[in-house]
Amino acid sequence: MADLRAMLADGRVRVADGAMGTMLYGRGVFVNVCYDELNATHPELVGEVHAQYVRAGAEILETNTFGANPVKLSSYRLEDRTEELNHLAAEIAVRAAGGRAAVAGAIGPLGIRVEPLGPTSLAEAREYFGRQVDGLLSGGVDGFILETFSDLAELEQAFRAVKSRCDLPVIVQVTVEGDDGKTASGASAEQAARVADDWGADVVGLNCSVGPAVVLEALEGMARVTSLPLSAQPNAGFPTTVRERKMYLTRPDYMAQYARRLIEAGARIVGGCCGTTPEHIRRIREQVAASRPRATPVRVAGEAVVDAGRKPTPPLAARSAFGRRLAQGDFVTSVQVLPPRGWDTAALVRDCRALGAAGADVIAVHEDRGAARLGVFAAAALIARSCPGVEPLVHYTCRDRKLSRMMSDLLGAAATGLHNLLLLTGDPPGAAPYPDYRSVVDVDSIGLTNVVTGLNSGIDPSGNDLGDPARFVVGVALNQSARDRTLELGRFRWKVDAGADFAVSQPVFDVGRLREFLTETDQKIPVIAGILPLASARQAEFLQNEVPGVHMPDPVVERMRRAEGRGMGRAVVEGIEIALEVAEELRGEVAGFLVSAVREGMEGVLGVVEGLRGKRVRG
Repeated sequence: MADLRAMLADGRVRVADGAMGTMLYGRGVFVNVCYDELNATHPELVGEVHAQYVRAGAEILETNTFGANPVKLSSYRLEDRTEELNHLAAEIAVRAAGGRAAVAGAIGPLGIRVEPLGPTSLAEAREYFGRQVDGLLSGGVDGFILETFSDLAELEQAFRAVKSRCDLPVIVQVTVEGDDGKTASGASAEQAARVADDWGADVVGLNCSVGPAVVLEALEGMARVTSLPLSAQPNAGFPTTVRERKMYLTRPDYMAQYARRLIEAGARIVGGCCGTTPEHIRRIREQVAASRPRATPVRVAGEAVVDAGRKPTPPLAARSAFGRRLAQGDFVTSVQVLPPRGWDTAALVRDCRALGAAGADVIAVHEDRGAARLGVFAAAALIARSCPGVEPLVHYTCRDRKLSRMMSDLLGAAATGLHNLLLLTGDPPGAAPYPDYRSVVDVDSIGLTNVVTGLNSGIDPSGNDLGDPARFVVGVALNQSARDRTLELGRFRWKVDAGADFAVSQPVFDVGRLREFLTETDQKIPVIAGILPLASARQAEFLQNEVPGVHMPDPVVERMRRAEGRGMGRAVVEGIEIALEVAEELRGEVAGFLVSAVREGMEGVLGVVEGLRGKRVRG
């Protein structure tokens, strides 16, 4: 009988298997199928792949359970079968191993962000992983392999879930990017090795990660900081599209050549990930038979892993003129504008200069993800350069952006002197004309607030030192008219805890709603009230019936109808008067106002700004 713990203790190099998904795909299983469900529907197919790897010389088999956690299974409405599918997978692998190979229960990431970057708590994540562990244990695995993780906080919860249920060996593996050898969350291979050592893992290593060359370089870094046995399971290079199919073209002999180099670098377990086949593993096995493992390295003490470079956050008043106004309690008049659809910015500059002359302190550049417009950072930089006396505030949405892309945007903003941000999760797109389209939110506004707070302390999401702290003034949204008030209050509390410096409300037409919200929350940061001057009765009706989160009282709609009956010009004046009445009621209770520009023109906005500054005579 193969014994994983004994294998890890004998000092020899061991061969792990290769890809499961690649092999199943090659046998005609479509990519839209739940590969983990095949453990129940086509066990013979899964078992034959395992058997081929055993015949090729694999000594460690991974169960077909990479995505068999309740979160990923919920996409197929299979979350209630989590334990069953993992149990079946383990039994299939054990039968295929036939005592000639050890079986490691494979566990991959949940596919969602955990705190502080996402709404899933660490305890919830640990419980999700625990259900998978329970099924694998009941199926008879010899140990566990936690693979393809990029978030060390999530990886730790998977490790804790295993160790809270058994004392079997645990192999932990991260995946790194090709450009800088760090995970998508910014953690280095060395960081992963150190934390795995601290947790008490049995093996630490890398898998996936583009190809063997990247894995080798990262493994060499791991070897310098840990005495744990190392593992390496790289992809067969980078996939290439051939006749609409993703193909891995790295040859088995090339993989075998790198297997020898990985062993020389200290790898005690070598195998393959995406794109590798039994032929790749056979050639790797030949190299293992002819190679000796490198002597076990001595761990070198290094810097602390988490928040090593955290520095004092610059005071709010020192980050920007807007931040100084908030810190001093000065009233803020801000206006929201849309960037143009093209690259001609003359109208944008003209409008912003007029708003500054009317009394606006801040120009909030709104991001409209539903249409192609000039980028908000480019527009904000133009305003900062061309409109003296006003300061830009960038609306930035998380929807359909990966964390790595958002980090690049934020670093660019810090480098170019754009310090004021309003962070928004982003509304989902409408169903038409693509009802199957789903928006992607990698990190929501709460998680991104945590990220920006870290940048203000000079660290990235994985605690790496970035040098001098950024000087962002961080804003978040609040919805005083949310249907689920308890949920909205909770999210607002988390935003403040994450480091928000101020909040902006939804457009206010019912002052009582905002007062109630501010009374109920115990989180006290400056709140800027949204003000929207109506231009027509049709707009009022639209907001009342089709825009979630905006409460439009019937009397306001009726006022706009009566005014419009006397002419469209009178409707615009009435919209300005309604906005100024709301502002007058709230003055002294909020830190300022954000006046939204209507798409039809600037007349109403200028009227409200002038009225707020006492430059407009009502009548």
